[in-house]
Amino acid sequence: MNDEVPYLDNQTRITLNDGRVIPQLGLGVWKTPPEETATVVREAVKLGYHSVDTARLYRNEDGVGEGLADYPDVFVTTKVWNDEQGYDSTLRAYEESCRLLRRPVLDMYLIHWPMPEQGQYVETWKALVTLQKEGRVKSIGVSNFEPEHLSRIMDATGVVPAVNQIELHPFFQQKALRAFNEQHNIRTESWRPLGKGQVLDNATIGEIARSVGRTPAQVIIRWHLQSGLIVIPKSANLKRLAENLDVFDFTLTENDMEAIAKLDREDGRMGAHPMTARF
Repeated sequence: MNDEVPYLDNQTRITLNDGRVIPQLGLGVWKTPPEETATVVREAVKLGYHSVDTARLYRNEDGVGEGLADYPDVFVTTKVWNDEQGYDSTLRAYEESCRLLRRPVLDMYLIHWPMPEQGQYVETWKALVTLQKEGRVKSIGVSNFEPEHLSRIMDATGVVPAVNQIELHPFFQQKALRAFNEQHNIRTESWRPLGKGQVLDNATIGEIARSVGRTPAQVIIRWHLQSGLIVIPKSANLKRLAENLDVFDFTLTENDMEAIAKLDREDGRMGAHPMTARF
């Protein structure tokens, strides 16, 4: 699945299983205050970001829409929240997200969590399939889905998600789930890519950063990119926004990649487990 395509500005994008392309690096806006979101997004696009990832939960879709008002070509992803799952309510939630984002058609729509105890994620997926078939959304996918959730929605609809967005960082590399995704031609997208900042202080990362003359954050983002992952680091700080994007003109060596692979931990998960999450 090494189908990375360079942009004119040397960034890369990934071809999805539906033929659409997504920038490999985007801006995440989780916890970006709603009143600051428009400014942050606008500045990020000026720096060169081609993609923004938001969600109903973040309560800043309106700010993303305002910030992107003059940038219709920027790739936008949002997600349906747990309390709006179900076929009809998902269709309504999508329309509201489109209104807030000021776009008639979105690039990507995801189910945020499977919430298996609610028992609605299959019907929710059917709603996303309908939206795509009707041309109301370009690509559809999921977030935080385990293999059994993925198998259920694929068996029920015959439609394979384009993306599975999961917690993924050097301390929690999700190798088995990534292998399942790859086997089914689902692209893996990393949220919490810097591991809440905890990975930045790791000695191995620091050593590699010194050897390539980059920051620890840049090394980690580069690791995601070279691993074939889509990655959405978040920041509201202009300097860090620029830094996070400045990762396309250096390469980690095979030894660097192997050293980072060894940082994986069985107890590396920092967020909720998809099988037991309660929100």
